[in-house]
Amino acid sequence: MLTRKQYELLRFIHARTQRDGVSPSFDEMKEALDLRSKSGIHRLITALEERGFIHRLAHRARAIEVIKLPENMEQPRRAFTPTVVQGGAGAARADARGATSPAPRPDSASRSVPLVGRIAAGAPIEALQSSDRRLGVPADMLSPGAEHFALEVRGDSMVDAGIFDGDLVVIRRQDVADSGDIVVALIEDHEATLKRLRHQKGGRVALEAANPAYETRILGADQVRIQGRLVGLVRTY
Repeated sequence: MLTRKQYELLRFIHARTQRDGVSPSFDEMKEALDLRSKSGIHRLITALEERGFIHRLAHRARAIEVIKLPENMEQPRRAFTPTVVQGGAGAARADARGATSPAPRPDSASRSVPLVGRIAAGAPIEALQSSDRRLGVPADMLSPGAEHFALEVRGDSMVDAGIFDGDLVVIRRQDVADSGDIVVALIEDHEATLKRLRHQKGGRVALEAANPAYETRILGADQVRIQGRLVGLVRTY
């Protein structure tokens, strides 16, 4: 039998892991459960682990695996992992780096989206360039009726969210996003970056990295324009 707070925390961890592919931070858990300190989260995490509902992976940040859920909750599904594409997507990446080989022709189970440039997950670089290059992606990665585009990631500030330098991210174009979404944000109309969005009190926004080496940036709402929301990721080897 779980306490109410244990149940709420387990449900929150499960939902966020399913959505993001990585468990929430202790600060996010504290905020979600409206607790005053992280020590309360530590106690709840320990209780859930002792009861066999979760497992903490050693030597990894934000690595909590949901093992089981109470009978009245949806059972855990496999967390998000990048779509791995071989060959064709590799050609698309070569295009992004300046080669002239054409992008692959998508088959009936895939669609193509514009590969428009590079996006910073770290230091500022140019993004959202005009381009006629295209990337084939699984059709179920895209929302019907919405506009999508792809960007090549440069930098390591989102590694704890499973996004690495050289990955190709698929973005749904939109100018609003929910707190917790990973977005393409344009800062003061010249700096584009890929970060997790957090809405703050007083109309301000936080752009949060998924790497402890980078600081969260707090900006006024008038300094940031949302360009799109992350909906998928393509990785080649």
